[in-house]
Amino acid sequence: MGHPGRVRRHKMGIRMPAKRTTVRDLRRHNRSLLLSKLYFDGPLSRHELSGLTGLSAATVSNVTAELGEERLITEAGLVESDGGRPRVLLRVDPAYGHVAGVDIGETGVKVELFDLTMNRLATVEHPLASPRPDAAAAVTQVASGLREVITESGIDEATVLGVGIGVPGTVEQGEALRVHAPTIGWKEVPLTDLLRAEGVELPLFIDNGAKTQGQGEMWFGAGRGARHAVIVLIGSGVGAAVVTDGTTYRGSTSSAGEWGHTTIVYGGQECRCGSRGCLESYVGAEGVLARYRKARGGKATSGEDEQTQFAALLESAGKSKAAAKVLEETAGYLGAGIGNLINLFNPERIVLGGWAGLALGEQYLPEIRRVAGEHALAHVFDQTEIGLGQLGPDAVAIGAATLPVAALLDQGADPRTAGSKRGTAA
Repeated sequence: MGHPGRVRRHKMGIRMPAKRTTVRDLRRHNRSLLLSKLYFDGPLSRHELSGLTGLSAATVSNVTAELGEERLITEAGLVESDGGRPRVLLRVDPAYGHVAGVDIGETGVKVELFDLTMNRLATVEHPLASPRPDAAAAVTQVASGLREVITESGIDEATVLGVGIGVPGTVEQGEALRVHAPTIGWKEVPLTDLLRAEGVELPLFIDNGAKTQGQGEMWFGAGRGARHAVIVLIGSGVGAAVVTDGTTYRGSTSSAGEWGHTTIVYGGQECRCGSRGCLESYVGAEGVLARYRKARGGKATSGEDEQTQFAALLESAGKSKAAAKVLEETAGYLGAGIGNLINLFNPERIVLGGWAGLALGEQYLPEIRRVAGEHALAHVFDQTEIGLGQLGPDAVAIGAATLPVAALLDQGADPRTAGSKRGTAA
């Protein structure tokens, strides 16, 4: 432990004060390390925890005793040891608390409730009247959905550690949280304030929906085990979560990952963001359906909403030349866009998600892979897996629900009482 006045030289030559590690910091680190190991890899014995974390047997014993007294962890049976007494297995207690995950999409709001180990207890969905939903209308649906899932599951609201919310835009942190989603007409929306005014008093953790889907797939789905990955979301719009060395890359203002608004055709068709030639306008469901209508002379696709219309388009591919051409072009644009991701980020794995992405991938994944290979550097492409997400259309809500869990694991304590800065939380 260095002297508080000592400084260290930063790699770029800037002199920065040395960070002093306190006993409190060390305790938090140990709690976080053990709790995270039990959450992702448990149940484990104290002996196994010591070997996996490098902590001493005494430290493991003391910290797990604390966590047990706080009911964060519980016993999960016994395992035979080599010649000695059976060892007690430990795990995170699913009944310690609950978390909610919310997906504010462009066509509806989904709210789900989980126990601490992400067993789903209740789900509600509310459609939104417009693909450019008013923020107040979306907030009303979120508040209503939270009340419904809590009532349906029969739990006490006091057991909810927090509510994670995935939004179709970027989340700006500051004195007051603001959501920017120009593609649906949201500009500097004070989402936290609106939810509080609607009576939602639970801790809130708000992030971009592509990033929450990314965390969900990395924790429990197709990204699990990868350190470098890109999880893409294709619905009405398009986004991505870029994971580098196990951490989601956010950029200077947390807007990194707006892959849908990279240019795929110079001077191309107009995008909802106001620019031209964006990838989203060619592979997002709204853009694909618009191209199909144009190919049919303006004739609309059958279906009550965007998802049923997109499904009808996919079903028509085998009997309609216009449908087949639009979808083949879409797979090509998507493959080229994925090739760009491979060249830029050199990921181990690319995961295709979102309701439209999954539907398109089920029929066209071989073609998407082929085109990606044509547009990526050969030696890099050969090292990259391209597959479909495993969490289905609930991925954004599941990932959102992991946000309060992540705060719990980071602090090694209940996020409601840890007094920590929660990043995107409010």
